[in-house]
Amino acid sequence: MGVHKQSVSFTDQAFAFARELVEAGEYPNISAAVSGELARARAAREKERKLFEVEVQRRLSLPLEAWEPLADSADFTRDARNHLLSILPAGSGNNR
Repeated sequence: MGVHKQSVSFTDQAFAFARELVEAGEYPNISAAVSGELARARAAREKERKLFEVEVQRRLSLPLEAWEPLADSADFTRDARNHLLSILPAGSGNNR
């Protein structure tokens, strides 16, 4: 059975993050840091997926009369739109 080697390119920021982890003593080398952080991210995504699945199943098990209607779509997205407008650079236009 042969070994398959793979080469991956990283952004400067990602490489610097991996190097910081090695320098902090969390991993012995860059390769281990990358592998460890990928495994950590994969585990976090899997946990989020399972929690989402459980929540969807919980909601689907509710009787229809227990569901509450959503607010008007403009109300539903108002906070997000206001936040985005607040972080726009000055003079970039405020098209609502």
